[in-house]
Amino acid sequence: MKKFNIRKVLDGLTAASSSSSATAQPGTPRENDVIQETLQSEHFQLCKTVRHGFPYQPSSMAFDPVQKILAVGTQNGALRLFGRAGVECYCQHESGAAVIQLQFLINEGALVSALADDSIHLWNLRQKIPAILHSLKFNRERITYCHLPFQSKWLYIGTERGNIHIVNVESFTLSGYVIMWNKAIELSTKTHPGPVVHISDNPMDEGKLLIGFECGVVVLWDLKCKKADYRYNYDEAIHSVAWHHEGKQFVCSHSDGTLTTWNIRAQAKSAQIITPHGKQPKDGKKPEPCKPILKVEYKTTRAGDPFMILSGGLSYDTVGRRACLTVMHGKSTAVLEMDYPIVDFLTLCETPYPNDFQEPYAVVVLLEKDLVVIDLGQIGYPIFENPYPLTIHESPVTCCEYFVDCPAELIPALYSVGSRQKRQGYSKKEWPISGGNWGQGTQSYPEIIITGHADGSIKFWDASALMLQVLYKLKTAKVFERARSKEEKANTDIVEEDPFAIQTLSWCPESRMLCVAGVSAHVIIYRFSKQEITTEVVQLLEVRMQCEFSDGDSPDPGGDQTPTLPTPGASSSPQESEPPTQPSTGSNSSDGPRDNKPCLQVRSSPLKQSPGYQVELVIQLVWVSGEPPQPITSLAINSSYGLVVFGNSNGLAVVDYLQKTLLLNMGTSELYSPSDPYQRQPRSPRKTRQPSGATLDSNDGSNTSEDRCKSPTSAKMSRKISLSSEQKPDLDAKDNAFTRSRSSSVTSIDRESREAISSFHFCESFPRKTDSVVSPCLLVGTTQGTVMMVALSLPPPGDHRLQQPVGISSCGTLVTLKGGILTMALLDATGTLLPPSYEPWYDPNASDEEKEKSRRRRPASPPSTQEGQDSQFAVLCSEKQAKVVAMPSQTRIYKHNITESSFVLRADVVQMAGAYCIACFCANGHIMTLSLPSLRPLLDVNYLPLTDMRIARTFCFSNLGQALYLTSPTEIQRITYSQETCDNRQEMLSELFTPVETPEAPNKGFFKGLFGGGAQSLDREDLFGETGAGKASRSLAQHIPGPGGMEGMKGAASGIVGDLARARIALDERGQKLGELEDRTAAMMSSADSFSKHAHDMMLKYKDKKWYQL
Repeated sequence: MKKFNIRKVLDGLTAASSSSSATAQPGTPRENDVIQETLQSEHFQLCKTVRHGFPYQPSSMAFDPVQKILAVGTQNGALRLFGRAGVECYCQHESGAAVIQLQFLINEGALVSALADDSIHLWNLRQKIPAILHSLKFNRERITYCHLPFQSKWLYIGTERGNIHIVNVESFTLSGYVIMWNKAIELSTKTHPGPVVHISDNPMDEGKLLIGFECGVVVLWDLKCKKADYRYNYDEAIHSVAWHHEGKQFVCSHSDGTLTTWNIRAQAKSAQIITPHGKQPKDGKKPEPCKPILKVEYKTTRAGDPFMILSGGLSYDTVGRRACLTVMHGKSTAVLEMDYPIVDFLTLCETPYPNDFQEPYAVVVLLEKDLVVIDLGQIGYPIFENPYPLTIHESPVTCCEYFVDCPAELIPALYSVGSRQKRQGYSKKEWPISGGNWGQGTQSYPEIIITGHADGSIKFWDASALMLQVLYKLKTAKVFERARSKEEKANTDIVEEDPFAIQTLSWCPESRMLCVAGVSAHVIIYRFSKQEITTEVVQLLEVRMQCEFSDGDSPDPGGDQTPTLPTPGASSSPQESEPPTQPSTGSNSSDGPRDNKPCLQVRSSPLKQSPGYQVELVIQLVWVSGEPPQPITSLAINSSYGLVVFGNSNGLAVVDYLQKTLLLNMGTSELYSPSDPYQRQPRSPRKTRQPSGATLDSNDGSNTSEDRCKSPTSAKMSRKISLSSEQKPDLDAKDNAFTRSRSSSVTSIDRESREAISSFHFCESFPRKTDSVVSPCLLVGTTQGTVMMVALSLPPPGDHRLQQPVGISSCGTLVTLKGGILTMALLDATGTLLPPSYEPWYDPNASDEEKEKSRRRRPASPPSTQEGQDSQFAVLCSEKQAKVVAMPSQTRIYKHNITESSFVLRADVVQMAGAYCIACFCANGHIMTLSLPSLRPLLDVNYLPLTDMRIARTFCFSNLGQALYLTSPTEIQRITYSQETCDNRQEMLSELFTPVETPEAPNKGFFKGLFGGGAQSLDREDLFGETGAGKASRSLAQHIPGPGGMEGMKGAASGIVGDLARARIALDERGQKLGELEDRTAAMMSSADSFSKHAHDMMLKYKDKKWYQL
């Protein structure tokens, strides 16, 4: 009897999804009828959770000195907000226009952003997901600069035409008060002064506004009198202006590398002109011009000299010199070199009041690819240790894996070895950007993200509770010799750049075994150890994978193509040897200049290995007949069996990393048994070969039989086969992991000729239909949709395992699917996932007693089955469809066509709400989930169209509804497809705004108060309000109400609390509207009374007059 509900079969299926639903094989007993499927469509919902990493292409920055929150805007309209470690937030402007400037409403929980499309937006930061409250779009003028004085609601906006408009940030309406450029400059000036590049009010007098024009003119404008008090002229263009806190002096930075200091009452000549980086001629002439000083800040201290901090201004003869920040303090000048160009910088000060001693303590420097905070309070200006995960892109990410619900001891173990790698010399003070509060997350399970990089490094990240922190960094390039010259590089690398780049990786969290494959066709196996060792000789295994082109040759049908292939134990002690140059048997073409040589040279000197991951074995594919080895497309490791398997377009190889021997090296076509109905018949290849195509002979990784004694791969298994194996060179080296995607224009013959290994899965199953007992197996998937079974015969554990050979036999094809195989898994009779067996972790450098204790904890094998009864289900997913096959009968139980018009990029069998499902990401942007084992569609959301190969290369699903991908070269986007996580997201997210009292304003002092020397206030409401300034032109800007009112509160709470909150907001809005209506009614009544009174007065005036007196 069916236990799951038939009505749910089409749940979650949208119009864009495939028209095919899950179908059962006709006439087949429904083995999974007894399995109760608990997953329903209501368990799934898709939403973004958090974005990690450095903001891609940053363009602006702002800091709230009271809330201690930093905001960064980017060129694609993104906003990233940072507080204390773990407090991060991402939001996006819909237009995608570059953010040119940001201004905090200090300690108000609000932020104003100005965009390159001439719009300004008010963000509400008092909610966990910030939302736009108001927007204002300028129609006739381009915005160039904004300024919002502290504790003011009037925002000054400078434009390209040189005018200044004023916006009320509460209502986001324009004031009628406008400062026109022609009124600001002198009447005698014949040229336009250019755009407004600076606006600021005098720290001691809010009624005086300093306006900087690009041409070099600075105007001190009297807001009350609506006239210019002073005009300051300089020949060079202005980039920025900074006030002294007493309001009597200001400094300008110019395009010729000079700084000019002006006294406000002396407009004729500047008080001082300096060129910080200019060479001073002896004859008293002007210094040589330098590069523009893009920004200057002038900050005072009570107890010492002021700080003058500037970016740019270097001499033109410093060609190739990196960007610098210059800190001038008293007589000392420090030039701090940066790794990347400077986008912006801000000086952090103790007070938010501009009319008090500033007391600067740090400088935040926003670089193109980094964020640096410099400590001004320590000698040498050290930098603070950055707590944010901003180094994801330190080297470009080439692959990514995500592990949720890992063993609990993993993160502390990785942290302990990673903490020794930290740099020294950081500032000893606390990180100054310390605002916000962490979310109250309910997720307690450990999460780990592993990223592989172009420089060969691998980073382990702690991703628990929506945070991200680097745990440990592994440098795989240390295993190899570095090429010293260009000629040497050209001769040794397949890839000119990044020869160590990580292509794919396989990690066993329980045993901590790690296996990585690089673009130079190398595989490295690592063990985890807490002890430091020195490896005298790095263990090396060279493998020769090839297929030969031939018109006449064909596989020998009489030959046994499924032998058991033992490996002699004599080869268990590998050694580095010179590869022979003699051509291999069966090769019909002469060897080229490069033959039997790997792409990289393993280092010959002793290798000191710190605690952490340590090299166990290096495997390298070698050149064959002048052709480089084909890139590795798939990889798997099993710690319980002690085996590593990897494959490419030529075939697959199985390596015993315990005995350091090659067990199997077989062409793809050889895996098909001779009676296999799915076997592809070989075709005659075209004579023209692509440069990256290989004329290869499928051997077992060695050379001639005479030379095999020199090689650690002494198992002889030479077969001559005919394969058409032209490779398509349309992806660069870093994207070869994506070779499974194929263009629809590829002909069927081309597809046949490019069959590569695309997926592996170690398991304990039934290799043949007749088997009744499970045994170790290897499932092999190809790019042509074939799934084959390989049986493994393992010696008993202990010393026998290290001495006796491992047997391998191919059992032919299990099933075929449309499209390349992406993922494979096994379920037991109850629908529970059967993970690959593993060996518990033990320290390889520990004592034998400790090793034995660990090894005794090895998990038991799955129970055997009765003959004639299926007890397992093989789950197979390809680019086009999914199938469930009963084992050992190999009967197809369910099939589902996932997509017809597109193809699946990534598929994983994942745990979700105590059950299992398949999660898929399609190239057309759809994210789908299918139940197991019946393959019912549960979720289908059009989320993210494939716009970049980076997304395809890095997208991965994990357990408990988690997934991630690289959304930009510097940022990881995490998403969830779990309804429960979506419901709890509000609680898990951090809070940006925390109630903090604004510091007290500085005391005026007795004499300043008596004689009026303190700060002068200004009633801006009278000056800029509608009564004083009138209404602004309606055509100048358009007001757009934002979604931040109700939208911001929709996710504030769930259940009855959320309903109450929404009801309260609705009542507030209704009350507000009623209040507005009442105000309008009162205004109308007042107007009517006024009209009545006026009419009555008119009547009295003229009632006694005759008509001729009127």
